[in-house]
Amino acid sequence: MVKQGLVPAEYVERRIVTIRGSKVILDADLAELYGVETRALNQAVSRNAERFPEDFAFRLTHEELADLRSQSVISSGEHGGRRTLPYVFTEHGAIMAANVLRSDRAIEMSVFVVRAFVKLRGILSSQAAMLKKLEELEDKVGEHDEALRSIVEAIRRLMAPGTRTPQIGFDSEERK
Repeated sequence: MVKQGLVPAEYVERRIVTIRGSKVILDADLAELYGVETRALNQAVSRNAERFPEDFAFRLTHEELADLRSQSVISSGEHGGRRTLPYVFTEHGAIMAANVLRSDRAIEMSVFVVRAFVKLRGILSSQAAMLKKLEELEDKVGEHDEALRSIVEAIRRLMAPGTRTPQIGFDSEERK
């Protein structure tokens, strides 16, 4: 369990993963941060199911769970472990979970969880902006590549055997 003091933001950020295109946190990690047992968190969610639509919380599929285990995000569960598939919570689901748990610790920690989600969203946003800039740069280089290609082709045509190089200058009476 997490100590009852403040939790570094990095601790929370490391527990946020992407599943089904959403940033989520596993029920066990959220329960640990909120200072409750996973079972208690899941019971609160079950009792208040109407507060947890699919975009707030959802259960993992067997395939998603296996994928997370292969990434070492969660333990293998070989030693007793859980009997049900875990829930995962989006940013809004984490806030709602703090509300239904009604513990001071859950409310206090929900602020850290939300800040971690916001920070990750900012990082993703800046990465998207960087990707756009790279695409723009690639387009510009592509345009220059075409111009360079046509210049090189013109030089090759001029250098090809049998091509008469035009004389540069003026014809004058004296040269004739």
